[in-house]
Amino acid sequence: MKKKRSIFNSFYVKVTLSFTLSLLFVALLGNFILFRYSLKSQFDQLRDKLKVITQTAALSIDAAALNNIPLNREGINNPSFKNIAIQLLKIKQVNPVIRYIYIMAKTDQPGIWQFVVDPDALTERITRLGATSYPGDKYDAQRFPEMLKAFTGASVDTNLTIDEWGKLLSGYAPIFDQRNSPVAILGIDIDAADVYSAGRDLLYRGIFVLFMGVIIALGLGFIFSARIIAPIKKLIDGTKHITKGDLEYRVEISSQDEIGQLAASFNNMASSLAAARDKLRDYFYRVVQAMVRSLEAKDPYTRGHSDRVGEYAYGIALEMGVPLEKAELLKKTAQLHDIGKLGIHEDILNKKEGLSESEWDIVHKHPEVGEEILKPVVSDPQMLSVVRSHHEHYDGKGYPDGLKADQIDIFAQIVAVADAYDAMITSRSYNTALTKKEALARIEKCAGTQFSPEVVRVFARVLEKYGSKNNP
Repeated sequence: MKKKRSIFNSFYVKVTLSFTLSLLFVALLGNFILFRYSLKSQFDQLRDKLKVITQTAALSIDAAALNNIPLNREGINNPSFKNIAIQLLKIKQVNPVIRYIYIMAKTDQPGIWQFVVDPDALTERITRLGATSYPGDKYDAQRFPEMLKAFTGASVDTNLTIDEWGKLLSGYAPIFDQRNSPVAILGIDIDAADVYSAGRDLLYRGIFVLFMGVIIALGLGFIFSARIIAPIKKLIDGTKHITKGDLEYRVEISSQDEIGQLAASFNNMASSLAAARDKLRDYFYRVVQAMVRSLEAKDPYTRGHSDRVGEYAYGIALEMGVPLEKAELLKKTAQLHDIGKLGIHEDILNKKEGLSESEWDIVHKHPEVGEEILKPVVSDPQMLSVVRSHHEHYDGKGYPDGLKADQIDIFAQIVAVADAYDAMITSRSYNTALTKKEALARIEKCAGTQFSPEVVRVFARVLEKYGSKNNP
């Protein structure tokens, strides 16, 4: 009877629950953001209003009259100063939000400006309330980027500022002469203490809410995602094994939800890939073996050499206790040990006379060429070493890498002995075949120099065990 699945076994339900809780948190956070956006909207409206007031006020100022004002303390007695100051005070009266209104001009020092008209100076002469600035008083405008832009167009501070005059929001607009050139800027400061205070309080509350939200979100994330993420991590680990070529790896997930089904599919895929790889590798070996045999068929002296080397290597490996599966893989690889000779011209391979130095250089490269041919399919580095290192000598005088003793992989040492022995007992275009006894004697003589002493001893036992048979 089919076991009834609980609704909570569904990965879809798990994700839905997690997503619902996340949305709940987002909704709470959204309310805060909406409130924050509302405050920002009000602030932007205030900036726009200030910009319009500043531009309108700047248009009402006579630039020519500004040029008549002496830039010193006595400038407040100048008729032009008085007229413009009274005009600015009227603008201030019409707009109660204005706290300060003034006119400034540039000096020869970059970023240092000077006051031209501050109506509070006139108020001081009339009411003794205290003057703010006199004509010619210097002011460091570098603190306010928007003020520096005012000679090119109207601008408003993007943030509330705090300076010696209080918490203010300031707007600026250029005053143009008859040639439409800016000669000064008109600045307006409005009191923003209430806005600043509200924004600061909201910021503190926002930080607190955000902090608590992060804590809650992390807690919920750990609680609800632990069981969801664990099987996914197993699948990720499985994909890493597959990527590294370990197609025998299987993912163990007992869940019956969609992740469990995915794990089962993953394992089936791994099995299929393993089977496909084995078939592909077997096909590749057969194709390359056919190529090697085709190469050997062109030379009657070497026909069957690779197969015999494979058999010898197989027998030595088994005698040394190598597992059967590994020994069979060694046999297949040994049959391909000379695959790199496909890149050598037949005239060199079949040459009866001695080879020149350049021809020997070409011949000595065939182990490297063979390794490159097999790399795309043979992933086992030990088997690749058979092809690359079967001409290395135990004393380090072989090629292509000059390895010696234990630096040479044991399988490459096995093939080196098998390859040399078969070459000695086979007639070649450049030498006469030795008897098996003579060949073994020569092999044993080279133990410790060209060949591994251990492999030579095992090979002697293999030959003795199989008597006069051609193959072990």
